[in-house]
Amino acid sequence: MTCWRSRRRRARRSTALFRRCFYVGVAPQARETLWVRGGLPESFLARSDRSSLIWREQFIRTYLERDIPQFDARTPAETLRRLWTMLAHHQGGLLNTAQFARGLALDGRTVNRYLDLLVDLLLVRRLAPYHANVGKRLVRSPKLYIRDAGLVHALLRLPDHEALLGHPVVGNSWEGFVIENLLGCAPDGTQASFYRTAVGAEIDLLLELPTGETWAIEIKRGLAPTPERGFHHALEDLQPAQAWLVYSGEERYRKPGGITVIGLRELCLTLQALA
Repeated sequence: MTCWRSRRRRARRSTALFRRCFYVGVAPQARETLWVRGGLPESFLARSDRSSLIWREQFIRTYLERDIPQFDARTPAETLRRLWTMLAHHQGGLLNTAQFARGLALDGRTVNRYLDLLVDLLLVRRLAPYHANVGKRLVRSPKLYIRDAGLVHALLRLPDHEALLGHPVVGNSWEGFVIENLLGCAPDGTQASFYRTAVGAEIDLLLELPTGETWAIEIKRGLAPTPERGFHHALEDLQPAQAWLVYSGEERYRKPGGITVIGLRELCLTLQALA
């Protein structure tokens, strides 16, 4: 069997995911397109939304039928597609192996093997829960994100911006898109996790920077974002050096509780400046 390191090296050579266009390098009028179509250049730069969607569907089909069997010949393409589609519906949700196993008529060990494969190929992110001795009962399951937003939308058959805005996945799609862009700009050595307690205190993204600082980030879609009560409770628990609320606007301003509302591009640039 191909070892883990060899599998990842081969994934780097075989997939365009390592040539993604990130938010900071895209013109303002194209940022919504980047979110809808994803960062794969052939998809993002396609002549139309329809052409982009067709390209992504072909990419998914080729990856399942030709590329993945090179890494793990035991993985049935159709089963993996069903799992990938389930993950798209579940974007940003907590890992529930038993739920996936029931839906696929598989055992939990096999589901975890398939998930490991998608994570190793950098198609899926498994965001770890934050663990600390804060005297609270913490959620211990990781959160799962398909790393390219355009692939999420293709798996859900969402052809354009209007269709995405009318779908229940819209908020979690934006959350995953923001997380990928922020982590793509964060300095080497940054540790990423999320924080959630059993009573509802929650931080969407927690960054432990190489400087020793911890940044708490809440993610909201819209132009008038309001932090959840659970975010305030989580800030009281952890006392991070910075508390940010990332939204889809550009203006930067302060909220009560030491929270800074900021656009995605500006926070990406702020992280890049730390490198």
